[in-house]
Amino acid sequence: MTPETAATPPLSLTPELLDAVRRIARTDHLLVAMDFDGTISPIVDHADAARPLQRSATAFAELAKLPRTTTALISGRALASLRAVASPPEATLLIGSHGAEAWMGPGSAELQLDDAQRELLAEVREVLAGISQEAPGTVLEDKPAGVVLHTRRADDDVAEDAVAAARAVLEGRPGVFLKNGKRVLETSVVHSSKGEAVEFLRRATSATGILFAGDDVTDEDAIARLGAGDVGVKVGLDFTQAEFRVEAPVHVAELLEAVLRERRREVSGDASHM
Repeated sequence: MTPETAATPPLSLTPELLDAVRRIARTDHLLVAMDFDGTISPIVDHADAARPLQRSATAFAELAKLPRTTTALISGRALASLRAVASPPEATLLIGSHGAEAWMGPGSAELQLDDAQRELLAEVREVLAGISQEAPGTVLEDKPAGVVLHTRRADDDVAEDAVAAARAVLEGRPGVFLKNGKRVLETSVVHSSKGEAVEFLRRATSATGILFAGDDVTDEDAIARLGAGDVGVKVGLDFTQAEFRVEAPVHVAELLEAVLRERRREVSGDASHM
C-alpha cells in the first residue's frame, strides 16, 4: 500500500482555506512556493529516499506551465539533494540550504564561500563529527555552507544531549548560524532564512500573491514574511503563525489540485495560454 492509498487522516481542506485558494488564484502573478520534506514529500528516515507524492508532483508540474504563475521549492536541503529527490519541473525556481543557495534559471551563480568561511565550516564539521561519534543514531549531512546534525534515528535522550552539546560549543560563535528543525540541528556559515527567501522570490518574480506551505519550524520564518493578501498553510499539528492548516502531505496534494483548478479558470483567457 502506497502513502497515497493508505487511510487518509481526517483533517482536509476547510471551506475557509478553499475560499482563500479561490481568492489567491485571482491575483495577477501567482507564486506557489512549497517546502519539500514533510510537505510535498512525506518524512522518511533516509533523506535520499524522499520522493514527492505523485498527485502533488503532477499538480505542481501543471501549475508551472500556466501563464502568470511561478512555482518554487524552498528547502533546507542543498540544491543538489533537492534536485535529486524532487525532480522539479524545468521552470520551477529552487531555493536550497534555507536560502543560502538559489537557482533562478540557467546561468545562476553557485554559492561561493570565502577562505574564512571555508575554514570556519571545517571547524564546525570537526565539532559535530566528534559529538556524532559519541551519540549513536546521529548522522551528519554536509551542505555547501553548513553541516546538519540529524537525530531522527537516535533515542530521544541521546538526540537531546547531542543537540545540547553542539549548541554549547557553537552557539554565539561569530560567523556560525544555528537553526532547530524536526530532529535536526542546522549549522551554517552563511546567514539565511526561508523568510528572506520568500521576500527574494517575491521581488525576483514580481509576484502579486504568494501561496506557501511548509511543515517545519524553519518554515515559520517564511510564513511570518507573508503579506495580508498571501496564503500561508501549515502542514501538521504543531504551533504555527499560519492562518490555515492541513494535517499531512496527502492534503497538500489536495491543496495543489485546488490551486491548479482555480488558477486554470483565472488564466484560461490569456492569449499566451491559447
